[in-house]
Amino acid sequence: MPDPATNQLGAFLRSRREQLRPVNDTGRRRTAGLRRAEVAARASISVEWYTRIEQGRGGRPSRQVLDAIGTALELREDEREHAFVLAFGTPATADPFGGGSQLERTQRVLDNLMPWPAYLKSPTWDILAWNPASRRFLTDYPSIPASDRNVLRILFTDRTTRERIEDWHEEAKLTVATFRLEQARWNVSSASVDDLVRTLRDESPEFAAIWDLNEVGHLGQGIKRLRVGPSEEESVSLHYESMSVDALPGAGLVVYAPVGPRDEHLLDRAIREDP
Repeated sequence: MPDPATNQLGAFLRSRREQLRPVNDTGRRRTAGLRRAEVAARASISVEWYTRIEQGRGGRPSRQVLDAIGTALELREDEREHAFVLAFGTPATADPFGGGSQLERTQRVLDNLMPWPAYLKSPTWDILAWNPASRRFLTDYPSIPASDRNVLRILFTDRTTRERIEDWHEEAKLTVATFRLEQARWNVSSASVDDLVRTLRDESPEFAAIWDLNEVGHLGQGIKRLRVGPSEEESVSLHYESMSVDALPGAGLVVYAPVGPRDEHLLDRAIREDP
């Protein structure tokens, strides 16, 4: 029998199985919770296969099978995520953004960060939510069709954004490198990402050249300089920080803050002057 210390997935599944009671439980069962055969039947797999998974024999299950087991064991979202991390090192790829309640709570956080620009991006870097300062100073997100409201698309196809970013090419290289790293980290494999990369390769020769470098990097924090006027003296230096959101695996909360008093003044002026 494998050591429970090295069979963490099996030990976790067994603990969840033993917490469940069958619908018609009379209290006379000698085993705690559901039997393995009952879990297997719920998950539409053989009892032999489920037994091997729980005992840590025969390799890890596929994502589809583990998802079915999670449903059979009535796992909560945090429990399901934990099972996937134990099995694969990454959370489940199921879309955690389907419900609106968490986004509504995050929107309140974004609004309370005013007057600093802040937005929320998905694992595929679609812009999900933003505060008024972000819309006024970074990008007018409502004016962009939802299907195009993506960090990479804006960076490579929006002329205004490109003209405002100092050292645009270096910024673009690091952004693409970070995107590639995060797709692997969160095991994102979706048609939307493939379509995004294919479209950007067709629309932007610069994106194609940078993508083909196959570089990875980290854009989690740093300084970004954005022009607010025609001269270099009218550039704002902003410290940015990208933070994870536990309730939304793979999402990033990106916040910008002025580096110094002069930058704070220019940022405030730009936000107030924007209609």
